[in-house]
Parts: sequence; C-alpha cells; structure tokens
Amino acid sequence: MTFIHHIETLAPGPGRTQSDLCEIMLGRTDDKRTRRYIKKAHADSGIQTRHSVLADFDKESPVPGIFRHADGSLKDPSTGERNEVFVNEAKRLLPELAGRAIDRCPGIGVDDITHVITVSCTGFFNPGPDLCLVDSLGLSSAVQRYQLGFMGCYAAIPALRMADQFCRADPSAVVLVTCIELCTLHMQSSGDLDSVVANSVFADGLAAALVSARQPAASQRAFAISHFASGLAREGVNDMAWDIGDTGFKMILSKYVSRIIGAGIKEIVDAAFAASGRSADGIRTWAVHPGGRAILDTVESSLNLRPEDIAASRETLSRYGNMSSATILYVLAAVLHDPGTRDGESVCALAFGPGLTIETSVLDAVVS
Repeated sequence: MTFIHHIETLAPGPGRTQSDLCEIMLGRTDDKRTRRYIKKAHADSGIQTRHSVLADFDKESPVPGIFRHADGSLKDPSTGERNEVFVNEAKRLLPELAGRAIDRCPGIGVDDITHVITVSCTGFFNPGPDLCLVDSLGLSSAVQRYQLGFMGCYAAIPALRMADQFCRADPSAVVLVTCIELCTLHMQSSGDLDSVVANSVFADGLAAALVSARQPAASQRAFAISHFASGLAREGVNDMAWDIGDTGFKMILSKYVSRIIGAGIKEIVDAAFAASGRSADGIRTWAVHPGGRAILDTVESSLNLRPEDIAASRETLSRYGNMSSATILYVLAAVLHDPGTRDGESVCALAFGPGLTIETSVLDAVVS
C-alpha cells in the first residue's frame, strides 16, 4: 500500500481581497460592457482573497511591475517577460516549499528522496525546477526526475498516480511531488468574457506531497492511496484550454464548462468506484477542485452531495481562488487536518482540465 505522508502548501505574497483585485482590473478599461463583466465575474466568484507573486496587484506598491511602467501607465508584457518572472520565482519558492515539506514529515529526510515529480502549466525552463530542487536540497544526483507540463488544473492527480506507481514498483521509493502555478503572470487585458472570467478566479500557489510505501509515523496524519481513474467528457474539448500567445498563456474557459462536467461527472465517478470495488454512496467527504463557484455548485447538485461534503473545496476557493494544479492539494490538506476527519474515512478527490478531462482518486484517511 502507498501513502501520501504529508502535504505542504505555500501561497506566495500577501493575500489580496477580491474587491481590491476587481478595482485593479476595472482600472485597465473604460469600456462599459467590459466593466460590467468584470464586476459580475468578481462578485459571483465565491472568492474572498487571492495571492500573487506580482507587485502589480498591490494597490499601495510604488514598484513598477510587468504590467505597469514606472510612470504608472499600463503595458502587456510578452510571454518571455512573464516566463522570466516564473523562472526567478520558481527558483526562490520551490526550495522553500520542498524544504518545509520534508522538515514537517516525520520519518522522511532529504537522503530518503528517490524521485522528484514537478508539475506546472504556467511556466517553463530547462534545466528546470526538478534540477533546482536537487541542487537546493542537496539531493542525490541519482534521483529520478520527471516534469508534468501544461496539463492544467487536473495535473496533481496524475502526478500522485505516477508516484503511487513508482512506490508499488519499488517499495523503497520515496517520491517528492511539487506543483507550482503562478497563474497571475498570464493575466490578459482583453475584454472578452473568457479573459475576464480567468482574470477573476486564477491565483498563484504551490503545493508539495511526499509519497511512499512506508507506514506513516504514529503521530502522523496521512492518506492511504486506494484507486485512480480517468475520464473524458469529449463534448467539452473546445470549452477549456490553454493556448500560448505572444502576451502570455491564454485561457479558454467557456460558460458551458460547469454544465458539461455536471452532465458527465456521475457516470465517470460511478465507473471509478466500480473499478475500485466500492460505492460512492458511502463517501461523505469530497475533495473537488474548485475551478469556480459554478463548478462546485454543479458537482454538488449532480452527485447529490450535502454542502458539508465539499466544505473544504469551497473554503479553499474562498481563501485562495483557483491555483490550477496546486489547488486540489490545498483541498486535500484541509480535509486531512480537519478534526472531523476519521481514521479509515474514504475521500474522493476530483479534478478537471482541458480535454475535458476528469481525474478521480479514492483515498483513505490515516488518523491516529
């Protein structure tokens, strides 16, 4: 059996209120229709605060940012300029995140790490974040390194599946999984609805998980990994997508995404549980990727869940927004450390992304 021994999260920079962020976005346009879009998208988001590595989103900061000249006038940075920030911030933040994860995981030290899996869809460089972690943590040069790139919001679950497979193949393996998503680097000035919605929900966040076949320490809260399943709602292939443009990565997030997820989610979840030999009827805790309030509303309705069943997802959305792949690990961390989570309790994790892909994982809480 494989365990997620610890989940560590890191939200960079101070939290900015959604109302302040709305004001900043309103300051970028005089178009009345776009301003109405912006106000409604922020008001309906279910988000209270979000984080960003950028000074551009601090109303009091005198420092020019990538979206703002020194004289205060606005600009649209190139993809290269945005990615340069990603590189610098990844090299600064990932060692802090990973170091904290290892320090706070009883029974696992730096010398135990055999595999590193890095995940991101918001920036790239090579030699990449995997080698950055090897060098900054002093890991063995023989550590196996893997990068899952540009998969989107669901990528943490395939990363955990990969870690699980490594540990089942080699019971001595200890896998460090990291997700770094700096979504605010790709804010778009376009007034189209997709851009307005993306600007209102995406945020920056990092998360790490340590996975191995070792038994968790006596005092440690952990998840035992039971099952993974993948599904596709192919009718949504054009409704959620990332595209690389000259001024950043452009998000396509149509208003139909929540409806498409709602139409296909029950069949995919039922198939996942059937393959695991279990029933979804016994699950009272669901870790649902909070891609937006409408997605959570739809999943709750389609699966006949109670509000408390997805409370951790709504709380994560409210406090942090949508941090792409890192977000589901924030939700799982909240579930794991909730005093109400019982030993042996089954948890279903769901995440969504381009394709339209629906990834599922069934986990069992280990609470001493």
